[in-house]
Amino acid sequence: MEAEIDKTSEKIIQATLVILQENGFDKATTKKIAAEAGVNELTIFRKFKNKKNLVDATKEYYLQILIDKLNEIFEFDEDESIDVFLKISFFGILSLEDSDFSILKVAMEEVRNDEEDEPLISKITDLILNKLEEFFKLQIDKGVIKEINTRSISVMCYSSLFQSVILWKIYNKSLGFETNDYIDDLLNIFLEGIMI
Repeated sequence: MEAEIDKTSEKIIQATLVILQENGFDKATTKKIAAEAGVNELTIFRKFKNKKNLVDATKEYYLQILIDKLNEIFEFDEDESIDVFLKISFFGILSLEDSDFSILKVAMEEVRNDEEDEPLISKITDLILNKLEEFFKLQIDKGVIKEINTRSISVMCYSSLFQSVILWKIYNKSLGFETNDYIDDLLNIFLEGIMI
C-alpha cells in the first residue's frame, strides 16, 4: 500500500477496522463497511477492488502505525538499566491507543483463520523479541548480566510483559491489583529470582 492514501480510502480503512473488530472477517461485509465509512459500496470496490484487498490494506495500514509505535517504545539508551527499560516498555505498551489494541485483536483473531500470508501477530512478536534480544545482548556485552541465551530471556520478558497487557487491554481481564504493583513484583521476581 502506498505511504500516502487519500481521505476517502483512509475513512474506509478506519471503518474496516471497526467492522472487523465488531464482526470478525467472515461477517464483515463491504456493505457494513460502506455504511460505517459513510460511502457508497461501489466506492470501496473502485478503490480496493475486493474485500480481501481492503482487509489487507487495513491490516498493512494499522500494522505500520503499530510497528512505528513499538519501535519507539522498545528504543533504549545504551546506559539504561534493565528494570528501567522493562518498566518503560511495559507502560509504553499499556498506553497504546485503542486502535492499536484493535489491530492486535484483529491480528490475534487472524491466527484462527487459515491464511496464506504471514500472520500480523508474527510480525509484531518478531519486532518486540528482536528489540528485547538486542537490549539483552548489550547487557551481556556490558557485563551487567551473565552469559545467557538472549532469545530465551527475550521470550520470557515478552510473555510476561506483553501478554499481561493483552489480558488487560484486549480481553478486559482484571488481575486484581494495580499495574505499578504488578510491574514492580514482576521485575523483582525477574531480577532477584524466587529462591530464598
